[in-house]
Amino acid sequence: MPAENRGLRVTRAVAAGFDGHAAAALHPDLRTFTADLARPYGLPLREDLLDAGAGHDYGEMGAALLERALPGGEPADLLILAFSSPDVRPAAPASLRLSSHCPGQPTAFAVCDQGSAAAFTALRLAAVHHRTGGCRRAVIVLAEQSALHHEAPEPVDLPAGHRAVVLVCEDAPGEGLRVHRQDQPDGARALRSVRDEHRRLGPDAGLLLSAALSAHGVPDGAEAARPGQPFTGVWTLLADRLDARRPLLVADHDRRLGLLSTLTLP
Repeated sequence: MPAENRGLRVTRAVAAGFDGHAAAALHPDLRTFTADLARPYGLPLREDLLDAGAGHDYGEMGAALLERALPGGEPADLLILAFSSPDVRPAAPASLRLSSHCPGQPTAFAVCDQGSAAAFTALRLAAVHHRTGGCRRAVIVLAEQSALHHEAPEPVDLPAGHRAVVLVCEDAPGEGLRVHRQDQPDGARALRSVRDEHRRLGPDAGLLLSAALSAHGVPDGAEAARPGQPFTGVWTLLADRLDARRPLLVADHDRRLGLLSTLTLP
């Protein structure tokens, strides 16, 4: 008798914005660390943001959502923090702090330096880990905060606010989530690729687009994330639209890195 086909599925998603700032944003280590990073590139510090203590702590933001994401205290086997904009606690790995707040104290690490693709990489790694048999529940924490404490070397889309999303992925019968990434520097061509992929899923499949992709058009039946949250926007939309009764395609395009990423939820 053939073994039952099982996969990792996104079963829950919660999202929230955060006001104010974290105490860590006023810690002198943030100024020292940022200055060390920016000095070789001749980038001046944003003294106004450092003096005001602007910015939020990814550990605090994620911990505030974990209880909502795991209300019954279900233990997780894996926790991955993914982010694009820098944290305000550079010397303290937020993923390890989050593990201590998560039931089960799961294995934890972070994914960064991949732009918007970091969220998709985290999900792909969780699916790979699941296939080893050592992960029945994974928690993906996605976070962005709005303060960049040095001048950017080129124009960048900074978040309008501090926001975090937690995705709970669990072992389930049937096909699991699928992540696909391709090099695609052109946003309009990226959107055409997404439309083709969505069409192959059938007429009942939903399509969620990041604000970056929807700038090139919104196909009939698709929904687009609001501008202002370049990393968490489409995942906030997923938290509002997650529905196990129909397939979903989630898509984002990172213009600076020329990467198109998609997530298929069967």
